[in-house]
Amino acid sequence: MPPVIKIDNLSKAYQLGEIGTGTLSRDLERYWARIRGKEDPFLKIGEVNDRSKKGDSDIVWSLKDIHFDIEQGDALGIIGRNGAGKSTLLKILSRVTAPTTGSVKIKGRIASLLEVGTGFHPELSGRENIYLNGAILGMRKAEIKRKFDEIVDFSGVERYVDTPVKRYSSGMYVRLAFAVAAHLESEILIVDEVLAVGDAEFQKKCLGKMGDVSKGEGRTILFVSHNMAAIQKLCKHGMLLENGKLICIDKTENVIDRYLQDSRIKKAVFEIPLPDNADELIGYASQIQIENANGDVIQEIPVGQFWQIRVFFKINKKAEHFIIGMGINNFIDVNIRTSWSVKMDLEEGCYQAIFKETDLILAPGNYNVTIGLSNYERPIHYLENAASFMISEVTDAFMDSSIIRTNNVGLILNPMQVAISSLQ
Repeated sequence: MPPVIKIDNLSKAYQLGEIGTGTLSRDLERYWARIRGKEDPFLKIGEVNDRSKKGDSDIVWSLKDIHFDIEQGDALGIIGRNGAGKSTLLKILSRVTAPTTGSVKIKGRIASLLEVGTGFHPELSGRENIYLNGAILGMRKAEIKRKFDEIVDFSGVERYVDTPVKRYSSGMYVRLAFAVAAHLESEILIVDEVLAVGDAEFQKKCLGKMGDVSKGEGRTILFVSHNMAAIQKLCKHGMLLENGKLICIDKTENVIDRYLQDSRIKKAVFEIPLPDNADELIGYASQIQIENANGDVIQEIPVGQFWQIRVFFKINKKAEHFIIGMGINNFIDVNIRTSWSVKMDLEEGCYQAIFKETDLILAPGNYNVTIGLSNYERPIHYLENAASFMISEVTDAFMDSSIIRTNNVGLILNPMQVAISSLQ
């Protein structure tokens, strides 16, 4: 049986900054190559999409030389770090964007759920959007009508089905969008990590429905998630992407093991490159460490355990009204925690700041750390997504509160404790 999805030499390049090469002669050179059927000469100098490095090219490859086939009825879990190319791949398969090179062959109708509200018209009611989505998939009105009651019942928005969806909450939006995508008769269902918007009960309901769709109805599923337990439960096979490159396709448990063993995922010490104008700055951060509550460097934090983040920084000249702040975002860049120190005057020297968490228990998944240094509320050194850490899925790892240390120098803020001390 031929595959329902066949990807051959697929690549997608994006240009950073303004569109165009910057000069008329280079734009003409690119145009002349395109009309002759030749490769864009400026794509040859593109770089992989590694967001941890500054890079020298203004062209990055979000995907590079991807090859794979998917058989009918298979459920494929796609995993990788933020920026690995997962969402770009799904957008290409959903025909939201076109590949730069390579070919995509798809057999059958596709229902996609890439982000909240994909395919919905905000001015139309839930009822009208159900019929609109069905029509986009090529279904007849009678087919949609037969599925209508089942869709509304699954979504749980029956009371609001005749209300314009622009008035829906994000949770209601994704409930109805998933119900439409899962129940209308498409051969291929594509689901991005948008399900994280829903509550735990609805996520469980969605996973059950996707399992039924794949195993019972023989439909093909592509599922992107940072929830390894959900991937393992639903998918027979997994795909690991890294910086736009396909690392492996294998049984789900093997791919997850490969992902978790990647040293760049699990590392706990993050060296910060020296800024180009370091000597001119009042101060700058040099290193971030992820630690457990006892101050030991740790690669993964079991769910339920408390933890701390240690930031090393240098002050070049006296900094008055100095503040160091930290933000934690989840995998869809939603801020979970923002904390900062009290204002203080610091002399020239090397320091460390410890952000100690003794209140918030995070759900399993990956989280990014942003650090900012300022004085008189003016930024000195700002580092977005400078470090990351993982909360692992361990259900019985809650620590005895008696072993959580308290540093009296710190101040509970939001309600994190932040303590700054000199290293001299």
